[in-house]
Amino acid sequence: MTEVELRQAPTLLSQLRADLAPFPGRASLTWRIALLCALVSACAMLFMTFEAAISCYLIIFLMKPDPIINIGTALGLIVLVSIIVVLMIYIIQFSVGSPFLQMMTIAVTSFVFLYIGAASQLGEIGGIIALVIAFVLTLVGMAPMGAAVDFGLRYAWYMAAMPMALMAVFNLFLGMSTLRILRQTMLTRLGVAAAALENRRTAHDEALQEALDADNGAVEQQAGFVRILALVGRAPSVQIAADVRASYRLMLAVAALPGDMPDNRRAQLLEQINAVRAELQADRQPCLTSVPADAVGAEQEAYVALGIISGAPEGPVIAPPKVAFFFKDALTNPAYQRFAIKTTAAALICYVIYTSIDWQGIHTALVTCYVAALGSTGETVHKLALRIGGCLIGAAMGIFTILFIMPHIDDIGGLIAMVFFGVLVGAWVSTGPERISYGGVQIALAFLLTVLQGFGPTTSLDTAWDRIAGILLGNVVIYLIFTRIWPFPVVNGARQHLLTALEGLSRLLAIDARDRGQAVGDAARISCEAGKAGEALDLMRFEPSSIRTTPAEESNLRRAQEEIRILLLDIYVKRESQPETQRRVQDLVQAVSG
Repeated sequence: MTEVELRQAPTLLSQLRADLAPFPGRASLTWRIALLCALVSACAMLFMTFEAAISCYLIIFLMKPDPIINIGTALGLIVLVSIIVVLMIYIIQFSVGSPFLQMMTIAVTSFVFLYIGAASQLGEIGGIIALVIAFVLTLVGMAPMGAAVDFGLRYAWYMAAMPMALMAVFNLFLGMSTLRILRQTMLTRLGVAAAALENRRTAHDEALQEALDADNGAVEQQAGFVRILALVGRAPSVQIAADVRASYRLMLAVAALPGDMPDNRRAQLLEQINAVRAELQADRQPCLTSVPADAVGAEQEAYVALGIISGAPEGPVIAPPKVAFFFKDALTNPAYQRFAIKTTAAALICYVIYTSIDWQGIHTALVTCYVAALGSTGETVHKLALRIGGCLIGAAMGIFTILFIMPHIDDIGGLIAMVFFGVLVGAWVSTGPERISYGGVQIALAFLLTVLQGFGPTTSLDTAWDRIAGILLGNVVIYLIFTRIWPFPVVNGARQHLLTALEGLSRLLAIDARDRGQAVGDAARISCEAGKAGEALDLMRFEPSSIRTTPAEESNLRRAQEEIRILLLDIYVKRESQPETQRRVQDLVQAVSG
């Protein structure tokens, strides 16, 4: 096996500093999230909708840079919640008046949607649906018997539909430009490639590898929306999609450049990349001026990518296989059912605790269980750490606001401004990398749960303390269940990501060597899966020592991850026959499978 260089993990402080640093588009998305949450809060106050903080949570959690995705998500969730509310009429009529049947209904519906979310592309949306249903049933329990169905369903529908409707309208008029986002993505990719080339660390440049590990499929989806919705003419939309693929292709080529590349050739390629980037920044069509006739391998591939961005024909694209809605092991992998059972059990335990002691103020414990649970123990504990840290920061901000700012607010305008500036802090963190993003969600949510206690300004700290106590209770219950019952080590998830990447390598090898350059989607998926494996292994520090894998096994998996990246570059860039490469892939499959 080829010797690989393992990247040294950064310190927590340096990583946090990098994660909080600004990047193109972060400020634009941050103020939009904060403003939209302020508008949602104002509507909740005006129309007396309960739990405005949870409505804002949906905005913070679901809002993405692309307005088309946001509008589609909002409309889809409104339709889905409406269908569920209609079905809930019959469910509530069946269970109303019986605490036992109500709990059983929460348990069954929660398990079903959590299981579907874990075993399919639905993902965390399944948890949101389960949360809405559970919350409806708890509201029904609080309502007078005659008005139970109307009370619970009406306010639950408002709680979800109102913020989604505002998100759709907001993004229609004030959303970020999809074309501008795509252009900025291309400029960032060209800049990262140029920086790696200039620093002579093409094979081990962290920024370049992070860009390669990003979800290129989402970027290509944005380019597809541009064509489907006819945001530009047909020819420009085709060129935009080609440019997106070519910019990723360029990064792959730069990563594969040999370390002993002659200085004059390196300088010439760097000059060409910077020239193309400058033309794109000036909103002009780039023109590739010179291409070395003897360029081969990675260097040739880099010039091919620059040529496509400059208007050269891309050729037939080899699309990766479509991903099925349900995962292949949806019915055979017990981890999905266990996740649904554990999360449902945690929510029911919290529900029983606060109803038994008649302390409805800590109902945020139930909300915590649905929004903090993740597949592996390490992921869940990591998210809990972010949630507790974010909770303390957000609660401190909320208490400060109640003591020193709220007494001076006497109208809806002041309330909107208060929510805007409070959410602005959490939104900045939430728009960062996945490592810290949930901490930002929790900062904003804890702040909102503290200050939005009714239908107007309040200076009471009682409700604030109750909600903070509920969040901490939910954290404790989730931690105990996910670390004691069927703990799922992160190493299992890392193995699965590596095996998926190896499947992609085998598929790439099966493509004719002359056509592999057209399989950008396959190459991007392989790199993304390898990156996810590394992220999973980074979460081992959050696992209890009883389920943590050995340092030797962790090192072997990290070496497999680096070997996959090396093989990807070799297979994608080289055009000659590689009979030994398939054997290396098979050896890695056996090593990763254990």
